[in-house]
Amino acid sequence: MRVESFFEWLGQALGAVIRFIVDSLDWLFKMLAHAGGNFVEGLSRTLGMNTSLISIIALIIGLMLLYSAIRSFMSGSIIGGIIWMILGLWLLSWIIH
Repeated sequence: MRVESFFEWLGQALGAVIRFIVDSLDWLFKMLAHAGGNFVEGLSRTLGMNTSLISIIALIIGLMLLYSAIRSFMSGSIIGGIIWMILGLWLLSWIIH
């Protein structure tokens, strides 16, 4: 009888530890998701664009195009820089209201 209560206590203690770890990870991931959602919402509201995934991807691609334009200008390719800049600005003006 005494051995059974020891193993019952051990099972309860191990279950409590596992439950604490799972609850802690759940809290952490919910906080990260909430922070990410607030970031995207604030960015979208400031830029005046939609919060859809397509808009966020288009924003990232537009910024990458502008980065390519800056790299082209710095390497001395004026024509390539102008083309990248026009494409980047066109895409960004399309998604930003």
